[in-house]
Amino acid sequence: MNIEYNKSLRDYNTFGIEVIASEFIKITSEVALKNVLLKKNRKEIFVISGGSNMLLTKDIDALVLHIAIPGITVTDESDDSVMISANAGENWHDFVLHCIRNDYGGLENLSLIPGYVGSAPIQNIGAYGVELKDTFVSCEAIEVLSGQKHLFSNEDCKFGYRNSIFKNDAKGKFIITKVTFRLSKKNHILNTSYGAIENALAENNISTPTIKDVSDAVIQIRKSKLPDPKEIGNSGSFFKNPVIPKDHFSELQKSHPNIPFYKVSEEKVKVPAGWLIEQSGFKGKRWGDAGVHKKQALVLVNYDNASGQEILDVSKIIQSEIKNRFNINLETEVNIIK
Repeated sequence: MNIEYNKSLRDYNTFGIEVIASEFIKITSEVALKNVLLKKNRKEIFVISGGSNMLLTKDIDALVLHIAIPGITVTDESDDSVMISANAGENWHDFVLHCIRNDYGGLENLSLIPGYVGSAPIQNIGAYGVELKDTFVSCEAIEVLSGQKHLFSNEDCKFGYRNSIFKNDAKGKFIITKVTFRLSKKNHILNTSYGAIENALAENNISTPTIKDVSDAVIQIRKSKLPDPKEIGNSGSFFKNPVIPKDHFSELQKSHPNIPFYKVSEEKVKVPAGWLIEQSGFKGKRWGDAGVHKKQALVLVNYDNASGQEILDVSKIIQSEIKNRFNINLETEVNIIK
């Protein structure tokens, strides 16, 4: 077991924030994970995988476990569907592409989302009208205190909008090691009505799309709107799209007749956070090395050497202005490590 001391985490978070971990271990197997957890007198555990949905604002005085367990396995299949499991250390986008190459449908709208498979259920990642919970069957997780394995069903995970039990009751108590999905093998049900997918398909003269066509369209859209973390530090969407009461939305429409929205229910409406931020004049604005992306106002960026605290300060400025201007509380989608 190789323990590294005073390890820089800059390469382990997509914001590219320079913070130091007092102890660091790369975990490449479930056995290794259990061995670490069962050792006594260990300091606090801090888990990191792809580092794509977190903002680090301070050094980590803990044993940082980088979960990098590889492996993809088909566990069951029929003529119509397949059960496929991916270990926590698999890159999410690479896993999606693996499924598409094998003509397994259901994850194509989630193409190019950064991060690892193990962190996907925590956030119930979603994009373009599809969420992880739609194809999720179960996940295996190791309990931090006991080192025992637990199986969480879809229902057990209590999925919500960018939410799950792992962000609430089970926060910090389990480390996900494997995730299983049920995907279609034929008669794929495509979801192309959300966002700009239909326009992208039309631009490419595709009238009867395959799952690969949908994936390619999503990749094209995301690349045109979202910065590559390898080129400029970011964590994708920093804020959740707020869901507000219909009567509140009706009031906003009076002064903002062009406000975009998505109907959630008869009583609730979802408003794009990026639109609210752009309308408030923040798109492309910069405070030193921290700022708002010039193409997508929903994305906060680290231009070079911004600290996590500086990016957090920018987010608070935005939240305050949106509250004052629209009476809407913007919630962060990114996990803030304070």
